[in-house]
Amino acid sequence: MKDPVHISTAPKAIGPYSQAIKAGGFLFASGQIPLDPATMQVVEGGIREQTERVMNNLSAVLLAAGTSFDRVVKTTVFLADLGDFVEMNEIYGRFFGEAPPARSTVQVSRLPRDVRIEIDLIALVG
Repeated sequence: MKDPVHISTAPKAIGPYSQAIKAGGFLFASGQIPLDPATMQVVEGGIREQTERVMNNLSAVLLAAGTSFDRVVKTTVFLADLGDFVEMNEIYGRFFGEAPPARSTVQVSRLPRDVRIEIDLIALVG
């Protein structure tokens, strides 16, 4: 069985996908970009502000699914410019404890709405 997660405290899906799916003891969260869930607009600012918004959006999804950043096992970070890595990493790191998840970070040619960052994750639930 798979159980979709749909909440109003994170940006709604912009296409035919779920914000996240709970299945087999895991949560698979779709990539979050720096949209304000209230306005569905990209937050103003640079990579720091965009990373903070993405992490807050992911936090809302995790909370709604009954889990937290402490239970995240894998993330993928997509950056429009790897030159933003240091600043992204500083903000990202604040959300994880002493055992941060496995992570892949890649530079991509373009992201939705021309944002600077997108992050997806897998977490334990239950």
